[in-house]
Amino acid sequence: MSHQSDQAQALPFPILIGDIGGTNARFAIVESADQDAGEPRIVQTASYANIDDAILAVLDGAPVKPRSAVLAVAGPVEGDEIALTNCPWVVRPKQMFATIGLTDILVLNDFEAQALAVVALGDEHMEKIGPGEPEEGAGRVVLGPGTGLGVAGLIHALGRWIPVPGEGGHMDIGPRSQRDFEVFPHLEKLEGRISGEQILCGRGLVNTYRAVALADGKTPTLTQPAQVTAAALAGSDPIAEEALSLFVTCLGRTAGDLALVFKSKGGVFLTGGIAQKIVPALKQGNFRKAFEDKAPHRELMASMPVYVITHPLAALAGLAAYARTPSLFGIETGDRRWRA
Repeated sequence: MSHQSDQAQALPFPILIGDIGGTNARFAIVESADQDAGEPRIVQTASYANIDDAILAVLDGAPVKPRSAVLAVAGPVEGDEIALTNCPWVVRPKQMFATIGLTDILVLNDFEAQALAVVALGDEHMEKIGPGEPEEGAGRVVLGPGTGLGVAGLIHALGRWIPVPGEGGHMDIGPRSQRDFEVFPHLEKLEGRISGEQILCGRGLVNTYRAVALADGKTPTLTQPAQVTAAALAGSDPIAEEALSLFVTCLGRTAGDLALVFKSKGGVFLTGGIAQKIVPALKQGNFRKAFEDKAPHRELMASMPVYVITHPLAALAGLAAYARTPSLFGIETGDRRWRA
C-alpha cells in the first residue's frame, strides 16, 4: 500500500461517495465521469456498529460494486484510524480493502465537501439573503450551524477551486450591544471561553435561550433546538423569539468576520438544516445588518452576497462533482488517500 499525493489523479470508477455526520450517513455511487450520482441512501449511524457494516448494508443489492470511495467525515482526518467527533464510528481505510473490496480510498473533512458543493450546485439550490452580486473567481466562505459550527473557505487559484478547511467554529465571540452585556454572562462557557459554537449550533441555540431567560430572571422551559426555533418562528414565546434573534445576529457577525478574512466577494454560503429552517428569520434584516456592520468596510460588506444552500444533500453533490472531475478542484490528497 502506498500513499498518493497527486491530487489530479482520478479515482477508479465506480466511486462510492459518502457524507458521514454524527447522526446520519449519506451514500451514493458515481458510475462514470459523465453520469450523475445514483440514488442516495441515508442510514442512521446509531443503527450500525461501524461504518463498514453500514456500507455493506447500503451496497447490498446495489446495481454496481464500487472500486473506490471518497468519504467526507465530521472530524479531523489524521492517521490510519479516523475517529468521528460526534459518533463512535472509526474509519479504517486499510481495513475497508478487505471488508468492502475497495482498492482506492480518499477521506476528506465534511466541510471540505460543503465547500465543493458551493461550486457544484446551481442557483436553484440557493436562497439569497439581502443585496450583493457574486464576483466570478473571487473567494467564498461556507459556514454551517448544525451539531457544531463548521467553517471552510474556498479560493480560486491556478485554475482550480481550493477548499480551505479549518476549525473556524471555535473562534471567540463577544458581546457588542447593551443587551448582549446583560445576556452573555449567563451563557454556558467552555473553559471560561465563549466561542462561536457556544451560540451558533443546535445546543448553542438552547444555551442562548437559557441565557436570555436567566438575564430576565425567568425560568427556561424549552430544551431542544427544534422547540426554540418552532416557538420563535410561530411568535408563541418571547424568550425563544429573542434567542433566535440573537442567534441570527451573532451568525451575521461571524459570517461577516469570515467574509473579511477570505474577502469573499464570491459569496458567503450558509449550509445545514438549521440555516434552512430559519430562512424567514435570516430575511428579517438583523442578519444582514450585523453582517455589514464592519466599519471601515461597510461598502465592501454590502457588496457581498449571502446565500442559504437549500439542497438537502449538498455535501454529497460536492463529493459527486469531485469524483467526476477532480481536476476542477485543488485538493491535496497527501496522506489522506490510501491504495491497496
